[in-house]
Amino acid sequence: MSHFWKSIAATVVAGFLQLTHLAAQDTARYKGMTVNLDEVIVEAKRIGFDVNSFIKRVEEDTTFYRAFKNLHIVGFQADNDIRILDKKGGVQASLKSKTRQHVKGRCRNMEVLDQQVTGDFYTRKGDYNYYTAELYGNLFFTTGTVCEGSSGEKTSAGGAMARHKAQLKQLIFNPGKPVKGVPIVGPKVAIFDHDVMRFYDFSISAETYVDGTPCYVFSAKAKPDLGRIDRGDVVVDELITWFNKENFEIVGRKYALSYKTMLFDFNVKMNVQMTKQFGLLIPALVTYNGTWDVAFKKRETAAFVAKFYDFKAAE
Repeated sequence: MSHFWKSIAATVVAGFLQLTHLAAQDTARYKGMTVNLDEVIVEAKRIGFDVNSFIKRVEEDTTFYRAFKNLHIVGFQADNDIRILDKKGGVQASLKSKTRQHVKGRCRNMEVLDQQVTGDFYTRKGDYNYYTAELYGNLFFTTGTVCEGSSGEKTSAGGAMARHKAQLKQLIFNPGKPVKGVPIVGPKVAIFDHDVMRFYDFSISAETYVDGTPCYVFSAKAKPDLGRIDRGDVVVDELITWFNKENFEIVGRKYALSYKTMLFDFNVKMNVQMTKQFGLLIPALVTYNGTWDVAFKKRETAAFVAKFYDFKAAE
């Protein structure tokens, strides 16, 4: 192995010394998991890199969740592009807007700078006419003034939207964890459980992210040669996460989820890129492309792009 690769491997090991506080018994559950390692990680493993400790870090990471919460405490401008597609892939309804969030103390409000709406994006009463649009609004739009800790921040309120929003958060912020309240799909996303991990090819590599950040990359992809019965137990087709080598914060994550039953089916792809502002990890770009079909309701196919920039510290 060249001096170049040995130097990089040494850097990998130095970074992973931060994980030595993880006890061996805590990572025993990953025994039996086959993980493909690139040349850098293989060399690092020879001189002390603990694969199980890293996987535990992936499963228990909380920086991704905190990053989205940080959108509540900083000002920003956002470009919002939501498109509802018809059966032929044409745009059936859409919303394109520019918004500015203002934050003063513990309270925030949102100003619409520009907006174009097409089709039946809204109902006559001004409500969202599509599930994806309503979900987007719940995640990224603020109506009126909302203060941290106020009733407007509660997410435990009843109703289908609150429940689906909580379930979506579990999928995004807790990769590999079963989703409560979803009896068919919920257990199948627990890719780190022994009954599920056998369906996946796992890998760890050292790569540079699109923004130039040196990263450790954890990848879980459904095995391409699964039979029909086993394929029916797979929900997470792909989960790739990029971790900053210096501090293990997530700088990017990519998902592909799909499932099909007689009652419902979905096929969704998401991509999230992070930025660092005021010492805080914050989403910079979120893209979504997906289709949902639930019994007794029309299929909904949608795509959205959310860009966040021009961040301002709270006044």
